[in-house]
Amino acid sequence: MKLVLARHLGAALLLAVTAQTVLAQEADLKRVPSVTVATATVTEVVNRIPISGTLEPYREVLVYPQVTGYPIEELMVDIGAKVAKGDTLAQLNTDTLKAQLSQANAEFVRAQAGVRQAQSQIASTKASAAQARSVLERTQQLDRSGNVTQAALDQAVANSQTADAAAASAEDGLEVAKAQVLQAQAQLDIAQLNLDHATIKAPTAGIVSARNAQVGAIATSGADPLFRMIQDGVIEVKADVVETALAQIGIGDPAQVDIPGAGTVQGAVRLVAPTVDATNRLGDVRVSLEGSNALRTGIFAGGWIITDRHEGLTVPTTAILTDAKGDYLLEVQDNTLIRRAITAGLIWNDVREVISGLDDGAVVVARASAFFSDGDKVNPIPQKVVSE
Repeated sequence: MKLVLARHLGAALLLAVTAQTVLAQEADLKRVPSVTVATATVTEVVNRIPISGTLEPYREVLVYPQVTGYPIEELMVDIGAKVAKGDTLAQLNTDTLKAQLSQANAEFVRAQAGVRQAQSQIASTKASAAQARSVLERTQQLDRSGNVTQAALDQAVANSQTADAAAASAEDGLEVAKAQVLQAQAQLDIAQLNLDHATIKAPTAGIVSARNAQVGAIATSGADPLFRMIQDGVIEVKADVVETALAQIGIGDPAQVDIPGAGTVQGAVRLVAPTVDATNRLGDVRVSLEGSNALRTGIFAGGWIITDRHEGLTVPTTAILTDAKGDYLLEVQDNTLIRRAITAGLIWNDVREVISGLDDGAVVVARASAFFSDGDKVNPIPQKVVSE
């Protein structure tokens, strides 16, 4: 009986001690601060550079008249027209140009006749030269037999030399006539070109973005162009980027551009300017856009250039602190804080990459504070995950 009673008393005493221990632990937990914790996980991180600018033609083509001084007789296109290479944009008056072409053609025909005349002259002088040489040879034979006077011999020599000179002069005359034909041909070609240029054609396919030409106005190359065209209708973003970010951007980097009325348009970096404006410290970056034919120049555009995209170990951005020693965070093990010096990387969607100094799956203080120190006891509370 005493033994049973002793056993009951021992069990009651053990229960009382256990209860006191639990109460003591609960009291300890109440005395330590509660902290929100999160788990380091591997997720995608993206580096984006903001851009802002306006839509401009990829290439703008200026159409000037190639023959000037003639009135515009007809306009075939208006602003916004899509044209193919070689399509007629405008027509100048051609009355004077046609007359000039006829005159040049007549000069060409006259020059050709001059060539034929020179060729006939050559044939005539060559015949005369051959006859003079024949007379000279007979006179020389008579002179050797003593049957001709010296005066007659001298006259035959002079006649032969004169005939040879005339033949040579006729040869030169042919060359002059041929040169006149070439000159007349050039004038004829110029007159034909001027007449052709009176029909103003699109030098490339594209969209007419501006028209300064008016019917009745005199075409001149000294004023504004008759037409402005967007070559092939291709439009891009001329964006300004801060100088510190230019080195991160490469040709071909993808971009996302928000355009009023068109939404988000995908694109890619086409050009990064090698210089920076000395006043505003901004650099020029050109971004080509997909489906740019439906866009309009002059519209404001803003967005991002994506320079890097990869998988990395991440924690909440608020978990990382910085002091004189560098970046660090507080890892939680057995309700105890452990300071971890880390190398921090990119920030993306409220998380920050941890390049080194932390293991995957580590539990860290989600909202760290400089008031916490290495070795502090805490009551960890898991961070609530907001479902998307």
